[in-house]
Amino acid sequence: MTTIQTTEKADPRETILKAAGDRILHYGYNKTTMSEIAADCGMSAGNIYRFYPSKIDIAEAMTRKFAQNSLALYEEIIRDAARSATRKMNDFFLARLERTFRVFEAHPKLMELAEIMGRERPEYMAEELAQERRQIEHILDEGQKSGDFALPADLTITADLVQCAMMKFRIPQLWTTEKLEALRAELEGVLSLIFTGLSARR
Repeated sequence: MTTIQTTEKADPRETILKAAGDRILHYGYNKTTMSEIAADCGMSAGNIYRFYPSKIDIAEAMTRKFAQNSLALYEEIIRDAARSATRKMNDFFLARLERTFRVFEAHPKLMELAEIMGRERPEYMAEELAQERRQIEHILDEGQKSGDFALPADLTITADLVQCAMMKFRIPQLWTTEKLEALRAELEGVLSLIFTGLSARR
């Protein structure tokens, strides 16, 4: 691995995340050590611990950064006034599937990181799911007001049910033998059932 050259203006946290990301994507989480990350940054291991107390803290910071970039894409879909609520929900779930699939396809070592995050930082995963439910609630609320949807239960319960029905499409561990085209078709089929249920009382 190449040592990262730092400057006085560089944010040490970003330097560490860049070095850790490069190493984890190449070797995997379990085969990466804090000492190796420190060496790649041109820092002492003790200095890295000032910013990230453990390797799992670095992993969480990496995951949060990816989630923030994803959130910007999803929020753009949700804010698009030209799309109906039905189209927003379709595009929201499709964008999430495609983005996640392509990232994990390009970087298979991330599968190990995802499994470790789910096991060691379940509170973060719960936070991510809560954020997604809020986004689904926003789309459902808009669809109810426009007449696109007639919710079978209150907004929060319906959002939770929709999220449960779509859960497969956010868990890359379930995609190991499936191609993106097959997952897209399956996603569209599940959404068709959801839309039928949401419009049943119209």
